[in-house]
Amino acid sequence: MTAKIYSADSHITEHPDTYRKYIEPRFRDRAPHLVRGDESDVYVIPDMPNAMLPMGLIAAAGLRGDQIKLTGRFDDWHRGGWDPEARLGDQERDGVAGEVLYPTVGMVLCGHQDFALKAACMEAYNRWIAEYCAAHPDRLFGVGQTAMRSPAEGIADLERIKALGLRGVMLPGRPAEADYDSPLYDPFWEAAIALGLPLSFHILTDTQDFALRPRGPVINHAVGIIRGNQDIISMLVFGGVFERHPRLRIVCVEADAGWLPHWMYRMDHYYDRHRYLRAAALSKMPSDYVRENIYVTFQDDWVAFRMVDLVNPARLMWANDFPHSDSTWPWSQDVLHKQAAHLSAPQRDMILHDNVAALYGLA
Repeated sequence: MTAKIYSADSHITEHPDTYRKYIEPRFRDRAPHLVRGDESDVYVIPDMPNAMLPMGLIAAAGLRGDQIKLTGRFDDWHRGGWDPEARLGDQERDGVAGEVLYPTVGMVLCGHQDFALKAACMEAYNRWIAEYCAAHPDRLFGVGQTAMRSPAEGIADLERIKALGLRGVMLPGRPAEADYDSPLYDPFWEAAIALGLPLSFHILTDTQDFALRPRGPVINHAVGIIRGNQDIISMLVFGGVFERHPRLRIVCVEADAGWLPHWMYRMDHYYDRHRYLRAAALSKMPSDYVRENIYVTFQDDWVAFRMVDLVNPARLMWANDFPHSDSTWPWSQDVLHKQAAHLSAPQRDMILHDNVAALYGLA
């Protein structure tokens, strides 16, 4: 493997004081917080009854499949989720030199319908994660959040996030006004480009993720959670967002990558056959925008390592998803030796280090 490996998608697990400590005082009573139950702790997000934070899944990295359960205690979570000193030990055990860090509770907050509360929570989180990463800025690379209550407010959030020293910004699956393909957001995209902040869409950050239930067994939901990100990619491409903003970089996070060649092919097929009927006008084929403007992260995805010649390998970024239940930690080195052994050394370097470093300005 490459000498230095970065995870492009890892997570913190918000300490019970994360939001109440940093949030604007008038929202403190409504801030997300931990409630200790008789049999399991619960992370409560006020006024969001459909939200579920299964305590056992949030920090199940390292457990065997038959040990994973929905219930759990905060005290059982990996300490590195909120303690930056302990986090370095977690990285060393997995053979990782640094991580791009996303929230956990903050993912669910993306679906909150009270945008004022959501904005206050995300501003509090940004202050907390900036402080967490400041302990080891060469190993911990934080991604901030914006509620996207309006394009103007989103731009102000970008500026604050940049000033905090964070490396990128995670957007909610749906903004408050119109949708992301609207020209209304053109100033926001240009502001992100000017500030050098990559923008991310993470799975499970769309209001529809919490409103819909899977068909058949509940495990079907786990297989289908990538669909929201696929829709966002296609919307941005067909909506002309990259046509208007060719330097915009979007990161598709934790939705795997093995499906990408077929998705690109189908986009090209429908554009070729139906663009006149659908009144879509692009100067390039849809797959060209995906190859240039879309980064994708993945963890345990054998297919992704097999299809590098069908996509742009400069846009593939491996991740370990620590400490969530789908994480490859602490067996990432074993997984990579099996799945990436056939690649050339330059290809491995790109996927495991170079692409992340170039996108986020890392060493």
